[in-house]
Amino acid sequence: MGMISEFKEFIAKGNAMDLAVGVIIGAAFGAIVNSLVADVITPALLNPALKAAQVENLAELKTDGGILYGKFLAAVISFLVIAFVIFIMVKAINSMKKKEEAAPAAPAGPSQEELLTQIRDLLKK
Repeated sequence: MGMISEFKEFIAKGNAMDLAVGVIIGAAFGAIVNSLVADVITPALLNPALKAAQVENLAELKTDGGILYGKFLAAVISFLVIAFVIFIMVKAINSMKKKEEAAPAAPAGPSQEELLTQIRDLLKK
């Protein structure tokens, strides 16, 4: 029974739950980014260039020995596009955070001289 109670304690800890939530949200975010790249960016930007260069069949390129270098090159191009999209998204999020931080600060309290004056007046009474 000791191992089961230790397992329950491990699962109930915040770190394990935070990790699980992070993995689930990361997978969902990955699906969003993949869809954005595959369904929006690639057709809009890359397809005209790829069709002009006749590179749409890149994944089918291989050597006589069976090495699929075209598939590797397609994966590299896909990685670069996805990395760029994530960079743009993070940059946009960071710029929104900076605008929130630039909100006016709370009014400052009394100055040191005013506090000392109040203390002096209280001590005189």
